[in-house]
Amino acid sequence: MRIGLIGAGAVAPFHIAAAAENEGLHLTAVCDTDADAGARAAAQGGNPAVFTDHRAMLDAGIVDAVIVNTPHSTHLPIGTDAASAGVHVLVEKPMANSPEDCDRLIAACREGGVALAVGHIQHYLPEKIAAQQVLAGGELGAVQMIRDNRSTDYRPGTRSPWFFSPAIAGGGALMNIGGHCLDRSLWFGGGRAVEMLATTVNRFGSAVETDGAMLLRLDSGAGVSIAVVSDPATRADQMTVVCDGGVIEVDPRHGTTVHADGRSRLVHRTRADDIQRAFTAQLADFAAVVGGAEPTVPLAHARHVVELVHAAYRSAAEGGAVSLANAHAHAHADAIA
Repeated sequence: MRIGLIGAGAVAPFHIAAAAENEGLHLTAVCDTDADAGARAAAQGGNPAVFTDHRAMLDAGIVDAVIVNTPHSTHLPIGTDAASAGVHVLVEKPMANSPEDCDRLIAACREGGVALAVGHIQHYLPEKIAAQQVLAGGELGAVQMIRDNRSTDYRPGTRSPWFFSPAIAGGGALMNIGGHCLDRSLWFGGGRAVEMLATTVNRFGSAVETDGAMLLRLDSGAGVSIAVVSDPATRADQMTVVCDGGVIEVDPRHGTTVHADGRSRLVHRTRADDIQRAFTAQLADFAAVVGGAEPTVPLAHARHVVELVHAAYRSAAEGGAVSLANAHAHAHADAIA
């Protein structure tokens, strides 16, 4: 399968290495509006063709699938263009900037007869997989509560300007980092959210939120608390999963630990190549989806993450909890129709 990478941003090297490490996949094109950035990325991947316009790349007929690694608001138009060209689509999270745009992208790929997958990388990270395997094994019983604590940095100048544009990014810390937290918390919690209570904070003169907190109730009965804090003194990326019979702690800096009845055991020790292993596995999964397999990350799940970010913004603006039960019912009715 011939792969075109659209967007030569921060995680482009991981995608490029993933293509090289998966047998039968070949990076044949790189596209970026910045020609120099595209050329630098291409130099890492076996000298693929370089484009500054994704439509020209699609018209060249040298790719069977694309990885859309671009600013959030471009996911829908680029994905739609690829689908119209009969090219399969792996789009970085978030799938799109709104649930409605997610639906449009899903419909475009369905109508184009192409595969669509969403790059929620948390599902492929070894420390997260280890935690999920423990949960699936049932030794700790049901998940009752999840605490997810993440730091980030939304000070001006710390990231590309488009991250601070509501129209382009679709939001700030919650759309970006919070999307990862929602993804993995829903996955471990084994359900969909039925209620959201959120707070957002805009600091540093930012047009998008720099910090945020979300409290969710899942239909599985589990409660989830997520906090994303910008520029704290202590950096954090830690999940605590509280089950009937014990606790799982997940931290990519250390690994995954299970603690039950006063005893701890390490079920995954972090390795230097864990992130690359995740991107390689994600691309292999995408190739399987192109071949007809079900995606590891269901499209309904990826859409729900975007839906929840919007529910968080609504909750923060209204100053109260937001129910998602009616939204789920309408979505189900639309799917049947």
